Order: sequence, then structure tokens, then C-alpha cells
Amino acid sequence: MKSVDYKEAGVDITKADAFVERIKNLVPTTFNDQVLQGIGGFAAVYKLSEDRYLASCTDGVGTKLKLAQKLNKHHGIGIDLVAMCVNDLLCVGAKPLFFLDYMAFGKLDTKVSEELIAGMVDGCRQSGMALIGGETAEMPGVYQDGEYDLAGFSVGDLTPQEMFNDKNMSEGDVLIGIASSGFHSNGYSLLRTLVDDSETELQEQLLVPTKIYVETYSQLRKKFPQGFLGAAHMTGGGVENIPRMSENFDFNVNFWPAVTELAPVFKPILQRVDLSQEELFRTFNMGIGLTILVKKEVATEVLNHLHENRIKAWTLGDIKSGSGQLNMNVEWKLN
Repeated sequence: MKSVDYKEAGVDITKADAFVERIKNLVPTTFNDQVLQGIGGFAAVYKLSEDRYLASCTDGVGTKLKLAQKLNKHHGIGIDLVAMCVNDLLCVGAKPLFFLDYMAFGKLDTKVSEELIAGMVDGCRQSGMALIGGETAEMPGVYQDGEYDLAGFSVGDLTPQEMFNDKNMSEGDVLIGIASSGFHSNGYSLLRTLVDDSETELQEQLLVPTKIYVETYSQLRKKFPQGFLGAAHMTGGGVENIPRMSENFDFNVNFWPAVTELAPVFKPILQRVDLSQEELFRTFNMGIGLTILVKKEVATEVLNHLHENRIKAWTLGDIKSGSGQLNMNVEWKLN
């Protein structure tokens, strides 16, 4: 099987990043004084009052949809849609409130749409969110029969004290990586080229839904209110999401778990990928779904708490004063 990189598979991360940079000067012309965080972060934050903020974000599931459509299994995709949104909300410090969806079909299939909604309901229950509305469109000529696309929209709230910032960060604070359930919902334009149609079991492993981290996150914030400093959802761009936590610190990644410690789908897939380490870690989450930053004084206790709750997690590194750079000090090998 010929190996291709993400760009050859049809996705140009560098081009997408450049697009975001270009629109950074255009979008803020719509802002008012209530916008506290806008484009470029995990979620937007809007000031409702002196003591209450709203956070919001939107996302989709990408070409993982194509795999679901091929196998005619759609429930997990609904969970994915919620997860890709709600995990972003956590990264600004918000508590999830409600969710809305948009579904577009070439021709409406009520069985498929009901499966998708059931998955969203499952994801919303895991997140403590209400699914309060949505829109369903039939678009023949845009989508073929049997094809659909999805978008999700989530809103959360937080107080000024709950919003993550770097004021309490200091050199030596610790990065902890929490395991993913698989590749989640990124990199599938490449992943789909690596699996043959006959490999049904492997395709089904690739359909395992994105893990929702709301319960784990909520427990940690309650148990370590001063020690939990930030979070990064490991989506498109992989490890390059970690420095989004602060532009005033550099992030040193000194360890990464071996492939045998990751979800079972990683080894057989990564054996087929002929990419450099840099490309691998930029394309996939590499087994980490959420990276959190904690005070060095509580890092061991946080890790013990996760392990006691049977949550796989590892100390990845630490931070130092800097300018938002990522320093990958890991030579990761598949074998």
C-alpha cells in the first residue's frame, strides 16, 4: 500500500494556518469591548457582565464521515460532533451549557439522521449539556444520495476566576497528557488511504468515537482548584495545539508514551505511515486527546488521581518563560 502524507491526501495544514493568520486582521473589526477571546483560540469568550462570561465554539467531524457512511454506522459520529466542540470549551475553563447541530444531506435518510441525533444525545449527556436545537437540510446536487455533512455549536459559561490565563503559571509547571480513545476526528483524509476496504475490523476501530473529557476535567478542577492551570485539546495540528495555552511560556515535551501504551488502533495504522516524526506529531494526536497544565507542587497528586480512576495519563514535560514555542525533546520510535 502506497504511503502518502497529509498534504497528498488533500489536507494542507500549513495553508490552513496561513488562512487563519490572514483573517486575524479582518474578523476583529466586528469585535466590541465584550469580546475577551476571539479567533485563534480553542473557543471564543464573551463578557456578559462583570462576573459572568460566555464561551462558544463550533466544529465538525471531517472526513471520518466518509468511513461512517461506508460502514453505515453513524451513532459514534454524533458523539464525535459533540466531543470536538465540548472539549474545546474546556480549554478556556468553561462549563458546558447547551449544544446545537446542523445536518445536511443529499437526500434525507430518517434512519441515518435518527442515529446521528441519538449519538449527539449520548455525547450531550456525557457532557452535561442540553441539545436545544438544530437545522436539517436536504441539498441534492451538493451532496450525493447517502452523503451528509455535520456541524456542531456549543456554548458554556464561566466566571472571570474560572477562565484560564497564564497569570498563575510559572517555570517548572507540569504538562500531563491524558489518553485518547484513538485518532479521534483528525487526520482521516490520510487515515482512509491506509486501510483497505476488506479490513472491516480496522475500519471499525477507526470509528471509535472521540473521547469526551468533561467528567475528568470537572473532577480535576474541583479537586485542584488552584493547581489546574490550562488545557489543550489535541486536534488538528497535534502537539502544536499545546502552546495555545500561553504566548509567554515555552512548552517542553520531554516524554511521549510508547505505541504499546496507546489505543490499540495506533500500532497497525502507524506501521503503514511513512512520515517523519515531526509530520506524525503534527498530523495525529498520537494517543493523547487532552494535555493539561498543572502546578508542579500538585503534579504527582494529579497523576495519581487519574490513575486511581483508571484514566491513562503521563507526564509529558514542563514549561519555562518564553514566547509560546514548542520544544519537542523526544525521539519517538514505533517499535
